[in-house]
Amino acid sequence: MTSTQQHTGSVPQTGSKGLAAGKLGLLQSTVIGLASSAPLYSLAATLGFIVMAAGAQTPAALIVAFIPMCLTAFAYRELNTAIPDSGTAFTWAAKAFGPKTGWMAGWSVMVAGVIVMSSQTEVASKYLLLLIGDGSIADSKVLVTAFGALIIIAMTWISYRDVETGAITQYLLMALQYVAIIAFSIGLYFAIQAMPTLGLEFSWDWFNPFASDNPAGFVQGVLIAIFIYWGWDTCLALAEETKNPRTTPGLAALLSTVMLLVTYIGMTVLTMMFAGIGESGKGLGNPEGADDVFFALRLDAMGSCGWLLVLAVAISALATCQTTILPTARGTLSMGVYGALPKRFGVVNEVFKTPAYSTLFTGSASLVFYVGMTIISGDILADTIESTSLAVALYYSITSFACIWYFRSSLTSSARNVFFRLVLPLVGGLMMSAVFVYSAISMLDPEYGTTTILGISGTFVMGVGSLAMGFVVMGLWGLRPGSREYFAGRSLNRDTPVLVPEN
Repeated sequence: MTSTQQHTGSVPQTGSKGLAAGKLGLLQSTVIGLASSAPLYSLAATLGFIVMAAGAQTPAALIVAFIPMCLTAFAYRELNTAIPDSGTAFTWAAKAFGPKTGWMAGWSVMVAGVIVMSSQTEVASKYLLLLIGDGSIADSKVLVTAFGALIIIAMTWISYRDVETGAITQYLLMALQYVAIIAFSIGLYFAIQAMPTLGLEFSWDWFNPFASDNPAGFVQGVLIAIFIYWGWDTCLALAEETKNPRTTPGLAALLSTVMLLVTYIGMTVLTMMFAGIGESGKGLGNPEGADDVFFALRLDAMGSCGWLLVLAVAISALATCQTTILPTARGTLSMGVYGALPKRFGVVNEVFKTPAYSTLFTGSASLVFYVGMTIISGDILADTIESTSLAVALYYSITSFACIWYFRSSLTSSARNVFFRLVLPLVGGLMMSAVFVYSAISMLDPEYGTTTILGISGTFVMGVGSLAMGFVVMGLWGLRPGSREYFAGRSLNRDTPVLVPEN
C-alpha cells in the first residue's frame, strides 16, 4: 500500500483540525500546566490522605511520585517534537503500537478527566460555600452537590468559548493561588516559632523512602501523590494552539513539574512541622480532617485573613476544573478526527475555534458521573483521587513505552537519543506500570479506600471498572462502519501526516 493510499479516509487534509493556531506562548503554557495541576487545591484535597498512608515519609512519597512524572514529561517532550498533536497519548500510542492500544490510551485520558472532575468540583463547591455566613451550609451534601453541578456547567461553557481568554483568566487565578501559598507558608513559619512543640521537629528521614515502616502504605501514598502532579500534560494537549508547537509545550511541561515539586515539598514540610502527623486534633493524619487540611490551619497561619486561604483553594479548584476539560476535550476531538470515535467528536466551532461536541460531551459526562456517584456514595473524594491516579498511571506508562518504540530506529544514533528516548522513558514507564499493577491488585480488597459499592471497593469500581469498560466501548464502536478506517490502520498510522499548522 502506498503512502498516499494510507493517508486517505476520514481524515481532513487541510493541515490542521481547525483549532486556533499560535495563541499560547511559553508563559501562558506554563501557567496552564500549573493551573491544571492546581497546587493549592491538590494539596488541600490530598495531603491528609497521603499522610494517613505514608506517615512521616510523606515528603519522600512526593519525591518518589515526582520521579516517574518527570521522566514521563521527557517522553512527552520527545514525542511532541515529532508529533505535536492534540490527541497526545492517543495519537502517539496509535502511531507506535496500533489502533487498539491508541484507543485505550485515549480512553484512559478521558476517564481520568471525567472522574477527577468529581473531586475538583467537590472541593470548589465546599470551599466557596464555607465563605457564606458561618459556613454551616457547606455541611449540606445536597447543596454542595448542586453547586458543584453548576460549577461543571459554568466551566464547560468557559472552555467552549475561547482558549486564549481562558489562558488570560488563568494568569489571575494562578497569581492568587501563589499569593495565598506564600502568605500561608510565611504564616506557618512564624506559627512554628511561636508553638514549636505542637508539630514535629524537622528530620532528613522524612525524605528517605526506606525509613517507612509500612511499605504498602507508602506505595499507596505515592499513588495518591501522583495525582497532585498530574495536569502538566495539558500543555501538550494544547500544542496545536501554541506558538512553536514542537518545542514550547514540552518545555512548559518540564517547567511546570519542577515548580510543582518545589511548591509541594515546601508546603508539606512546613505543615508537618506545625501540625504533626497525629490522628487527632490538627494532626495531618486525623481522618476527620483529611479532605480539609488547610481549612483547619487557616487561622493559625493567617489569623483573621484566613478566609483568603479558603477563597484561594476554591479558586484553585475552579481553575483546574476548566483546565481539566481542555485536554480531555482535545483528546476526544483527535479521536473523532481520525475515526476512533464518531465524527461529531471531531467538530470544531467555527467561531470560537474550540472542540464543540467534545467539550460539551466532556462536561456532560463529568456532570452525570459526579451527581451519580454522589447519590450512590456520599464520600467519594479520596476514592476519585486514587481512581484518577490509576488511569493516569496507565496512559503515562503507555506513552513512555510509545516513545521508545516510535523512535526505535534512531535510539542509538546519538548519546542524547539513548538518554532521552530510551533510558528516561523506559525507567518512567516501568515505574508507572509497577504503580498501576500494584495498586490495581490492592484495590481488589473490599476494605480498600473509603467507599463501598455493591460490596466492592469504590476505588476498584471507579478505577479498574471504568478502564475495563473501555474494552467494551471499543468493541461496540468497532462494529460500526464509521470505525473501519481507524481500526484498519488507514486513518492513523506511523506515516499519517501531522494535522497541525506550523508557525
